[in-house]
Amino acid sequence: MDLVELDLMHNNFGGEVPRCLTNFTYLKVLVLSSNQLSGTLPSAFTHMKSLEYLDVQENNFEGKYSLSSWANHSKLQALALSSRNNTFQVENENWFPAFQLKALKLTHCNLHAIPNFLLYQYDLLFLDLSHNKLVDTFPSWLLVNNTNLKGMYLVNNSFSGTLKLPNTKHDSIELSDISHNNFSGQLPLNISKIFSNSLWHLHMSDNRFEGNLPLSMGEMKELMIMDLSNNHFSGELPGDFLIGCFSLAFLNLSNNNFHGQIFPQYMNLPQLDFIYLNNNNFSGKIGRGIQNSTYLEVLDISNNNVSGQVPNWIGNFSNLKFLLMSKNLLEGNIPVQLSKLSSLTILDVSENRLTGPITSSFNFPFIQELFMQKNAFTGPIPKSLFRSSELLMLNLRENQFSGSIPNVINKHSSLRVLLLGGNHLQGPIPNQLCQLRNLSILDLSQNRLNGSIPSCFIRMIFWTGQSDIHNEYRSTNDLALVQDLTSLFSNYYNSTLSLSSFEDDFPYLYHRFEVKFLTKNRYDSYKGDILNFMTGMDLSNNDLSGDIPSEIGYLQQIKALNLSNNFLSRSIPKSFSNLKSIESLDLSHNKFSGQIPRQLTGLNYLAVFNVSYNFLSGPTPNEGQFATFDESSYIGNSGLCVTLVNKSYTSTPALPLLPSNGEGKESAVDMVAFYWSFFGSYVTIILGLLVILWINSHWRMLWFYFIGECIDLCFYWLSKYVSC
Repeated sequence: MDLVELDLMHNNFGGEVPRCLTNFTYLKVLVLSSNQLSGTLPSAFTHMKSLEYLDVQENNFEGKYSLSSWANHSKLQALALSSRNNTFQVENENWFPAFQLKALKLTHCNLHAIPNFLLYQYDLLFLDLSHNKLVDTFPSWLLVNNTNLKGMYLVNNSFSGTLKLPNTKHDSIELSDISHNNFSGQLPLNISKIFSNSLWHLHMSDNRFEGNLPLSMGEMKELMIMDLSNNHFSGELPGDFLIGCFSLAFLNLSNNNFHGQIFPQYMNLPQLDFIYLNNNNFSGKIGRGIQNSTYLEVLDISNNNVSGQVPNWIGNFSNLKFLLMSKNLLEGNIPVQLSKLSSLTILDVSENRLTGPITSSFNFPFIQELFMQKNAFTGPIPKSLFRSSELLMLNLRENQFSGSIPNVINKHSSLRVLLLGGNHLQGPIPNQLCQLRNLSILDLSQNRLNGSIPSCFIRMIFWTGQSDIHNEYRSTNDLALVQDLTSLFSNYYNSTLSLSSFEDDFPYLYHRFEVKFLTKNRYDSYKGDILNFMTGMDLSNNDLSGDIPSEIGYLQQIKALNLSNNFLSRSIPKSFSNLKSIESLDLSHNKFSGQIPRQLTGLNYLAVFNVSYNFLSGPTPNEGQFATFDESSYIGNSGLCVTLVNKSYTSTPALPLLPSNGEGKESAVDMVAFYWSFFGSYVTIILGLLVILWINSHWRMLWFYFIGECIDLCFYWLSKYVSC
């Protein structure tokens, strides 16, 4: 057959590779990647003597596969193998190849060592050995042997030791990714000398590198993407680096120990789009050096020691989408100029020392997540924050906001999380909140809200189980920036082998924000996919009064409900028996009366239940989950008869019977002697106590007082249990 190229990539083909493919004797290109093919890789591929390009990655192959079967295949130029099946393994054997590869990709192949045949390869343009179990030190010999190498990927292995590079300059390398290994020590001082002319993508994150960045890194004029995050780097950023790498578009130095002035005046990175400096020790005021980065889309300086005010000129970054400045020492007001950031999607200024009111013009048309908690903001909450239909998460907790909760709510709002607890808000809970039908977590605790609980909460589709749009929030909560980061691999078109770019999977940088919510007597953190399945309402520590609307009992999907420390009265609604998903229910410190509805014993997921300090009466339920609750769930209710099923009462153990037969007589004699000695010791202690009380009158008075208290306590508990 005369077929030369066959590409079946990205289909859903299953089963084993058809043996009939070997009949295509003139085939040069065979692409079977990204299917569901299984079984073992057929060795018959090696009989296709014209084959130059074979790509069978991203399938479900299993078993062992030996590359030595290709030893005499002189025309092979590109080979890509991988499997989703953990049992697939490429064997490492000693053999000499007849071919010279230009591209090799062996990922997820359970390699334990770099294949020996690579010692004889000198024309490689692309090499990817990621996601294996490779050990040893950095294989610098691959760079020495392959002077035309453009892309080298060793991601997610177990390479260790210092990064030792060859002494010769390498003018061809464009992309290098050695992230997720165990490399340690300092970066080589000659790294910029070796890669200065061509390297534009350098990824070394998730290793154990330490020390300062080499001063000469500023000589890497072509560098566009650099990720050194999650290491142990320290010191200040070299001045030459901050002005010399003028092509830099993506910089990630997060989770290190860098310090010094953040964004100094002399900094000059005009092409910068994304900068991540979070979780370091940078300090000082936000310098003007970053003003030159007019294309900036992401600015993350969270969790540092940055001080001073938020500069007005940040409002000039018209492309800014993420502004993350949490956990610093920032103070003063939020500048009104930030409202000019019309593209802003996430703003996080939480856990600083920011003060003052939020202006009513504070409005972002495309904001999705707004975090301002744990500051000292004052004044009313701007109504403009509730007008956006894009907003998904609003956290204003633990500030000094006053006034009432805004009653201007966009009925098309997508708000899922609203956290206003720990402020000075007053007035009733507005019925307009019920227009937030997508709301899943609501925290209004620790305010001064009064009035009754709105019955219209029954409209909340997440609490009532009427919604099935969990995935809608996942795509935004895990909001990802998909960068134009690419990796190289060979493509083969019209019988011509060439390197081209394709999108890799590492560039997705997720911002998974954390929501802390009080449930089960503690603040738990929810983020990522888990947040999609958490529903709760916390109205505790307010001045709410009246009875609980029976409609609250029909919020079937709610997992945590806290109404404690209010002035709620009357009885606990029997409709609470419909809270089938409830795990934590706190009604303590109110004015509830009547009995605890026995229907609540059907709440099979209830782990925490608290009705302490009310005016409840009658017997407590003792079935289902209620058999697991102790006295702390009920204290402070004088008319409540507490029955604890699992409480055990200890009585004096019966003495073991003596052996009835002739065996063990010596043991029986020993036991009798033990009992007599125990009895004698007991009598001696009693007599000694009586002598002491007869001699010391003060101790005698204390003893009689103690006996009297014990008698009174016994009469109290006896009368209580008799009444139950």
